[in-house]
Amino acid sequence: MKTMTKILTASSLAVAGFAVAPAMAQVQGNMGVVDAASVVASTNAFATASQQVGTTYKPQIDSIQARGQEQQTLLKQLDKNNDGQLDEAEQKAAQGSSQAQRIQQIEQEVAQLTNQIDMARVYSIQQILQQYPAAVQQVVQQLNIQVVLSPDSVVYAPPQANINQQVVAALNTKVPSVQIVPPQDWQPNRNAVALYQEIQQLLMVAQARAAQQQSAQQNNAAPSGR
Repeated sequence: MKTMTKILTASSLAVAGFAVAPAMAQVQGNMGVVDAASVVASTNAFATASQQVGTTYKPQIDSIQARGQEQQTLLKQLDKNNDGQLDEAEQKAAQGSSQAQRIQQIEQEVAQLTNQIDMARVYSIQQILQQYPAAVQQVVQQLNIQVVLSPDSVVYAPPQANINQQVVAALNTKVPSVQIVPPQDWQPNRNAVALYQEIQQLLMVAQARAAQQQSAQQNNAAPSGR
């Protein structure tokens, strides 16, 4: 089975078939703008699958955390000057040591465990993605849309041109739930892997914004000194 690392490296292509080329100036009729990553990440099936992955793969998640702590302990043993990093001399001295060998082993183990979790997430996304074109087509027919664009293709569009929520609603009906445990020897397609990368980026941005807002609220709530 391919590892997710190899698949992610090979998946620099955009989600083929879901990014429409910019519309010609002479096109008449309603226009729709839809973002596949935002849509899939907003579906009920994706939300439920994410929770299930956290439960089903909890042993792997716990093992990754435990190995991370072990790795930090080993690195501290190699950090002779206690400056929080390994300089060139410390790295040279660590070569061949039992700590260095164990760190390398930990990295391999973590990669294997992470791969299992990533494959489960991509598997859930791929099942939703299979119904994405049909969901878009359903919304296109309902709203009599003549042109559908991805956000990257749009310089300006009125807010009502965004059809993300309508496509999410269609997908919630078409794909109410998905499986998270891939069949043996299952291989993800590149579209699903590329979309997984985009969704991960969206989630990271959302988490960063939430952290900033929380920090700002705490700073505003803190009493000011005289």
